[in-house]
Amino acid sequence: MSVEEPSWEVDPDDDWGVAVIATVGRQLRLRREAVGMRAAEFADVVGYGEDMVYKIEGGKRIPRPEFLDKADDILGAGGLLSAMKDDVAKVRYPKKVRDLAKLEARAVEMQLYDPLNIHGLLQTPEYARGLLLMRRPAYTQDEVERYMAARVARKTVFERDPAPELSFVLEEWTLRRPLGGREALRRQLEHLLEVSELRQVELQVMPMARVEHAGVDGAIEVLKFEDGSAVGRSPVVAGGRPVTDLRQLRILELRYGIIRTQALTPSESTDVIQGLLGET
Repeated sequence: MSVEEPSWEVDPDDDWGVAVIATVGRQLRLRREAVGMRAAEFADVVGYGEDMVYKIEGGKRIPRPEFLDKADDILGAGGLLSAMKDDVAKVRYPKKVRDLAKLEARAVEMQLYDPLNIHGLLQTPEYARGLLLMRRPAYTQDEVERYMAARVARKTVFERDPAPELSFVLEEWTLRRPLGGREALRRQLEHLLEVSELRQVELQVMPMARVEHAGVDGAIEVLKFEDGSAVGRSPVVAGGRPVTDLRQLRILELRYGIIRTQALTPSESTDVIQGLLGET
């Protein structure tokens, strides 16, 4: 993003996000006026256009963290503006991604299957950016940046202590498709091998040669929590909305369990990925 755009657009349907950015903008304007600095003067010092300053102060744009740090220093806010970076960082992620990240942060076990692409939690930045840029209708650059930031933030699930148990089933054909180029695919395969070495992670590959496949109805996500509750999601259950109903969860877990038995073992899957890496 260019220096003229130190921000992201605010999702008007994100009530919490709108409130946070409105508060940040109001504090920025109050601090600017308190030191007797006009918007044009502040824009010149901070290095951005006057129109952008007005948009941020009006709660229309989400400021970048470095913008808040610079503004805090220029306006002598004593850390008030910089302290808002954590909430602003959350708002920059789309609401549906933010809600998913909250669930992932609580989960003690995850069962994840994506029939179309390598799962988002496993994607390298190059692979993820390639997928986002291929989207049609095309995402704006603003949307690409926001989704990229969100995917990177979700990867903290691998760093938690204690770490959740993570089970992934990957389609072999998604590991063969050179989306973004051969070099991007090579780095993606290398990353999968690295992740497969983590004790809490099981990667299984569904071979293209399988004549029976319980995953023909689409993606499956089942997240289980410490209190025994769970939430699941699949395109063919409740229209893809998250579900907690026990009957629907049983259907998803049954289907996922069958998919796992039809897929290669983790050891066999590692061998396949290594073989594909050698061919790339």
